[in-house]
Amino acid sequence: MTSPHQLATEELLDLVEQLPHLKHGKYIQRALEAIIRMAGEEIDRLDWKILTASMEDMEKAFTTFYPYRHIRKITIFGSARTDVNSAQYEAAVEFARRITEIGFMVLTGAGGGIMQAGNEGAGRQHSFGLNIKLPFEQSANPYIEGDAKLIDFKYFFTRKLFFLRESDAVALFPGGFGTQDEAFETLTLSQTGRYGPCPLVLIDEPGGDYWKTWQEQIKDNLHQRGLISPDDIHLYTITDDIEIACEVVKHFYRVYHSSRFVGQMYVMRLNYPLSDGQIDELNEEFADLMVTGKIERTKALPQEQGDKTEKLPRLIFNFDQQNYGRLYQLIGAINSMQIEESMTEHPEIK
Repeated sequence: MTSPHQLATEELLDLVEQLPHLKHGKYIQRALEAIIRMAGEEIDRLDWKILTASMEDMEKAFTTFYPYRHIRKITIFGSARTDVNSAQYEAAVEFARRITEIGFMVLTGAGGGIMQAGNEGAGRQHSFGLNIKLPFEQSANPYIEGDAKLIDFKYFFTRKLFFLRESDAVALFPGGFGTQDEAFETLTLSQTGRYGPCPLVLIDEPGGDYWKTWQEQIKDNLHQRGLISPDDIHLYTITDDIEIACEVVKHFYRVYHSSRFVGQMYVMRLNYPLSDGQIDELNEEFADLMVTGKIERTKALPQEQGDKTEKLPRLIFNFDQQNYGRLYQLIGAINSMQIEESMTEHPEIK
C-alpha cells in the first residue's frame, strides 16, 4: 500500500517533469524553488506552519473564486456589532440588494452586523463569505453559512488580500477598529496604486454623519498638515443615499473598463472608443499626470495579446505613478463623456 508520503513524492516528481509543458510552469517552478531555498535555511517550525497555513488559505480562496472570475464583485465592510433593527443594517441590506441587481456579487466577512446585512441583501446566490475564526465570532451568519462560497481563513492577512484582490469596488459602512483598518488599508493601496483603480464608497445611514465626521478629521489632521495630497480626497465618495452609492459604483465602469502597466506605460482599457476631440480635452486638463508625452489611442500591446480584453479600445500614457487621486479624476472625466453606447456586454461578462 502506497503511503501518503510516497504518493506526495511521486506527484511532486511528476509535477517537476511536466513543468516545461504546463501553462504557468515558470511560476510553479519559482514557487517550488522558493520552498527549496527555505528548506535549506535555518527557520523555525512556526515559520513553516505560517507558510503552510497561508498557502492553504490561498488555495481555498483561489479555487472558490475562479469560477466567478468574470463577474464584477464588491466588498462590503462594516461593524459586526450593528443591530439588525438599526437604520444602518437596513441601509446595508438595501445597498447589497440593489448592487446585485446591477450585476455585482457581494463579498463580506461572513460575520454578523453589516456583514450579515450584506449577505442578506445580496442573497446566497450572489454572496461570498470570507470568514475568520475569532473567540467571539465562532460561526458564519445564517445567510452564508454552509454555502460553497464560504471560505474559512486562518490568517487576517490572507483574508484581507482576497477582499481586495477579488473586488471591483468597496463599500464601507460605519464600524470600529476593524472597519477603520479596512478603510485605511484600502485607501493606502488605492493611493499607492496597489489596488484599483476601483470605486470606494463610504455609506452612512440616512441623515448619518459617521463618515462626514471621519472626513473632517482626515482634512484637519492629514490634509492641513501636508500628510496627504489634496487630490487624495477624490479616491472615495461619501454619501447617505443608497441610490447615489449604487450610481457611483455603476458609473465608474460606464466607459472605463480596467487598466494595467506595460513597462512604464499606463494602458487604460475602455468599453467605448473616445473621439480625437475628447482625447484632446483630456490632454489639456490632465497634462500634469504625464511624465512625458500625452494621452494617445492604442491597440492592445504585444504583452496583452491573448487577453480577453484585447479587442477593447485603449488609451496609453506615461503616468507619473504618484497622484492616483488625479488619476481617479481622469477616470471620472472619461466616464462623464458623451459616447455611443453600442457595446452592451463586458468582453469577460463583467
